[in-house]
Amino acid sequence: MTTLNGKTALVTGSTSGIGLGIALSLAKAGANLILNGFGDASAVIAQVQAFGVKVGHHPADVSDPAQIADMIAYAEREFGGVDILVNNAGIQHVAAVEDFPVERWDAIIAINLSSVFHSTRLSLPGMKAKGWGRIVNIASVHGQVGSVGKAAYVAAKHGVIGLTKVVGLETATSNVTCNAICPGWVLTPLVQKQIDDRAAAGVDPQQAQHDLLAEKQPSLEFVTPPQLGELVLFLCSEAGSQVRGAAWNIDGGWLAQ
Repeated sequence: MTTLNGKTALVTGSTSGIGLGIALSLAKAGANLILNGFGDASAVIAQVQAFGVKVGHHPADVSDPAQIADMIAYAEREFGGVDILVNNAGIQHVAAVEDFPVERWDAIIAINLSSVFHSTRLSLPGMKAKGWGRIVNIASVHGQVGSVGKAAYVAAKHGVIGLTKVVGLETATSNVTCNAICPGWVLTPLVQKQIDDRAAAGVDPQQAQHDLLAEKQPSLEFVTPPQLGELVLFLCSEAGSQVRGAAWNIDGGWLAQ
């Protein structure tokens, strides 16, 4: 098992869903955690504290570079900096390009792509000074293929993979690595809404879930947050030290088609 005792991980968008699953995996491995997300985080903090690690929460809106800078300053002040950065925060909106609201495009690019740049540029100096660091960007299969109605999300995730490659190259001779994970369907609130929308149109909920998976994911099973957490742990381990600038698919066979 990967041991991360003494390391500090910052996971954006970690008060629910994928981010929480990754945070719990990191805490189980001994990492101190800085959670990020809106709302009352007390219940989530208690979940992470159960592993006996130090936990903090910063409510930064990652669409705002100034709030990201404040979050990194908080990490340096309270935890001695960020050793593991997991850029996970994301939002979605579905509409045809000609109907896509400009404000939704701007928000998706800011949260899903620009925040990755800002968190990375602000964390890298501390990682380099310590001589060790791991940056894991939660991209998507939509960072490598398109789907109708998801112009902003697909554009942002393609950008995340491109940024990952550049940072991976720029840190290639250091003990800092940067990689992206590309999940397929994960049963998050965003995906559940798509199932609910199909059910509202008269489709049995179980059938709606099956049909959603069958369109893209040959395994007919969702990827789970704990599975993503375990992959993050691998990338943080010594065994993952020469994985650099990669876009790692975990998608039930989606991109094998």
